[in-house]
Amino acid sequence: MWIPRPLYESIPYAYIVGGGLMLGAAWLLEQGPRGWLLAAGAAALVTGLVIWLRRRDYRTSQSEYDAHAIDD
Repeated sequence: MWIPRPLYESIPYAYIVGGGLMLGAAWLLEQGPRGWLLAAGAAALVTGLVIWLRRRDYRTSQSEYDAHAIDD
């Protein structure tokens, strides 16, 4: 499946923003689906951070690898 690059690059930020919104909604609610919003918000926030960090680490390691390949 091919995803356009701007959409692909925005996925971690969408997860982080969505998780933050769900956490904020859970904090504002006095009753109802507060627990579900809290759990889903925390999961979305962590998922977005993991995706963002993994992409950053991969790009860093690839740039270091490419720099060594040019020196040879």
